[in-house]
Amino acid sequence: MSKGTTVPGYRNRNGQIVVRKTDLPGNDHHQLTYVLRCEACGHEYGANGSDIFQRRCPSHDHGARGLPIDTPVG
Repeated sequence: MSKGTTVPGYRNRNGQIVVRKTDLPGNDHHQLTYVLRCEACGHEYGANGSDIFQRRCPSHDHGARGLPIDTPVG
């Protein structure tokens, strides 16, 4: 049962807030990429839906590098 971790507005214990879902594939099995925003610094980055609950900001909080959130052109 989902705990709502992929719902826009969800905030995890590390201050990472779900902004929106994308149509981009994640890099975990059957996952899509979600856009997260760091509450402390405003950095936005992509993450697998399955990782949202534990993510830390990659910009200032030693979090893993985020997934791309822009659709490739071409």
